[in-house]
Amino acid sequence: MNNAAKVAKLTVHDRTYDLPVLRPTNGPDVIDIRKLYSEAGVFTYDPGFTSTAACDSTITYIDGNKGELLHRGYPIDQLATKSHYLEVCHLLVYGKLPSASALAEFKDTITRHTMLHEQMVNFFRGFRRDAHPMAIMVGVVGAMSAFYHDSTDINDEYQREVASHRLIAKMPTIAAWAYKYSIGQPFVYPSNDLDYASNFLNMCFAVPAEKFEINPILSRAMDRILILHADHEQNASTSTVRLASSSGANPFACVAAGIACLWGPAHGGANQACLEMLKQIGSADRIPEYIARAKDKNDPFRLMGFGHRVYKNLDPRAKVLKESADEVLDLLGVSNNPLLQTAKELERIALQDSYFIEKKLFPNVDFYSGIILEAIGFPTAMFTPVFALSRTVGWISQWKEMITDRQNKIGRPRQLYLGETERNYIEIHDR
Repeated sequence: MNNAAKVAKLTVHDRTYDLPVLRPTNGPDVIDIRKLYSEAGVFTYDPGFTSTAACDSTITYIDGNKGELLHRGYPIDQLATKSHYLEVCHLLVYGKLPSASALAEFKDTITRHTMLHEQMVNFFRGFRRDAHPMAIMVGVVGAMSAFYHDSTDINDEYQREVASHRLIAKMPTIAAWAYKYSIGQPFVYPSNDLDYASNFLNMCFAVPAEKFEINPILSRAMDRILILHADHEQNASTSTVRLASSSGANPFACVAAGIACLWGPAHGGANQACLEMLKQIGSADRIPEYIARAKDKNDPFRLMGFGHRVYKNLDPRAKVLKESADEVLDLLGVSNNPLLQTAKELERIALQDSYFIEKKLFPNVDFYSGIILEAIGFPTAMFTPVFALSRTVGWISQWKEMITDRQNKIGRPRQLYLGETERNYIEIHDR
């Protein structure tokens, strides 16, 4: 980000203040208001921080109007079609695509960190069997600071590195074990001979009684889901991780906070909401009825999995994931799954309907990821844990960037106070 000679002039109570205008390498200019309160005695008001840049970053850039998503400058469609998840992890964490030797070393490091401390098995067993996998993940990831306290000193560069590797490596094991625990099956330990996505699928679906065959199409689809959800700029959960880390909290606590935020249905639960909508529709022959309801402004029904808050055009991640969705459904078929039949027909109708085309309500990444995860065999309760697994590297990258930022200070949003002014306490017998 470069400072420019431009300034914005703001007049408050008949006095004018010059505010520097900062120019990013991409995106809109940013008005620097850091000294506004000290000089003018006023705050700005921006619920949801939708017009506020709380940090500068070099990791991810989004242009919602163009439908563009770049990680360290690389378009997401190129990464999703030419790369794989661990290479994208290296890119996000270290800022550049690795050489062959650097990638091999990184993969080896992550692979050899996938096992959990054996005492954590007992920690899992402290949860009720019907506990939501996300509840388990919040607890287990937060507890990692107790099991791996040798990598919690955020001022030690080596410990930050070890913590980063541990989180990337162990999150698939934690997510898979949360799933296994919820369905009453024994834990499956990681296999060092499998790639990252295949290892996760194996830990989720293998059982000791028989060998689990991992289809490369499913493994590749899983890898793409991981890549496409790896980071998404300053979203709610990432901002939560940054806010938690601004206090100096350890990385495991910060990521646990991110997982808790992601659990919200308005954030990480979108693909689950999409599948629940498909269940509500029930069958392909009822789609016209629900399409009509979606067009009716007076009807509260909304089509989940279409359009996006950030992207005002086609979600660039959806284009890539549609290919994998088609491959997975061709492999597994939809004839015995009414839910997937409904999804395919809804997609076909929406892509041809002028109402959706004009309003740019295209199927988004949540629509396709939900279809894929359902087809693979994940229950909807596991959709958000998979999202958390994917996003872990983004949280870590943002956390590492913030820790080394010299401008870093504890987050302290301000407020527009609308409550009572000062009043005297009234004794209880006089009220």
